[in-house]
Amino acid sequence: MTLPVAPPQTTLADIASAVAPELESFLEERRELVEPVGAVFSEATAALERFVLRGGKRIRPAFAWTGWLAGGGACDGDTARAALRACSSLEFVQACALIHDDIIDASLTRRGRPTTHREFARMHAERSWSGSPDRFGEATAILLGDLALAWADDMFLGAGLEPERYLRAARAWAAMRTEVLGGQLLDIVGEASRDESAAAAEQVVRFKTAGYTVERPLHVGAALAGASTETVAALRAIGVDLGIAFQLRDDLLGAFGDPRITGKPSGDDLRSGKHTPMLAHALASGGEAAHELRGLVGTDLDDAGVERARAALRATGAPSAMQARVEDLTLRATSAIERAPITDDARPVLARLAEALVNRSA
Repeated sequence: MTLPVAPPQTTLADIASAVAPELESFLEERRELVEPVGAVFSEATAALERFVLRGGKRIRPAFAWTGWLAGGGACDGDTARAALRACSSLEFVQACALIHDDIIDASLTRRGRPTTHREFARMHAERSWSGSPDRFGEATAILLGDLALAWADDMFLGAGLEPERYLRAARAWAAMRTEVLGGQLLDIVGEASRDESAAAAEQVVRFKTAGYTVERPLHVGAALAGASTETVAALRAIGVDLGIAFQLRDDLLGAFGDPRITGKPSGDDLRSGKHTPMLAHALASGGEAAHELRGLVGTDLDDAGVERARAALRATGAPSAMQARVEDLTLRATSAIERAPITDDARPVLARLAEALVNRSA
């Protein structure tokens, strides 16, 4: 399929619009490999296709593309188009992480729809198949998450860039995938061991979210463009600050966000007892509110229980502290963007992405 050359992209919405046809084109190509396996595989991969195409802000491809521009990569032409396709592949890394994370967290909804494992559990039940619908749903979703990660490699390496560009980006690409899986394991171990320390929560944020959401995408894009060591270092530092701010903002939305906007049940993080830096800060505060909160989070809360947990959380001052930290991190990142050794064309693009990342309601 021949598509028009991508024009310069300057906003998150622009980049998302440019990424969509790249994903569609790649998925169309994959059907040649999927269909010979059989109808059941085609049906399952169609669910993965819907998951990838229907949701998300394309944050990771956006930062990878901005890293490409910041490192001196062309904004149009055949090479730029290949770079955009390579950057778009990060959506499959994201799909893998979300699908598996939903299984681990036993989440029921994602982006306002049933999670992948719940979708296949329901299909199993509707068809009256043997065995456990829940186990079938989880097994199928695990395989689709694995497939998404494999397809990320396929799309990235098959984008059509010169081999030397891939060699420059190989370490960043490998680090991104390793870190997000390591961060997920840290999260699981922290919950199982009941580690309430702020240090443990911060380590999870650093590697489970900040790295693969902003830091490494910027790194991958810049490396593909042939950026200098100084440019890569500056982008990575900016990426860490923005990535942490992104997750802290996400934690606030998880506890207090409107489900009609976030696409997740109200207070879902409070019900699951997700050990966020905000919760760690609250529990470490001591006092009656912290004691009450410890008895509420991680339990099967009804709506009234969620409101009690929210009130206790606010009483500890943790939400205000996290919002202040989001603002501090964002200010530090935006100040660094102004003086970073990146192209003048990329500077306003990166600044706009930073603003969109932390000033969101979903």
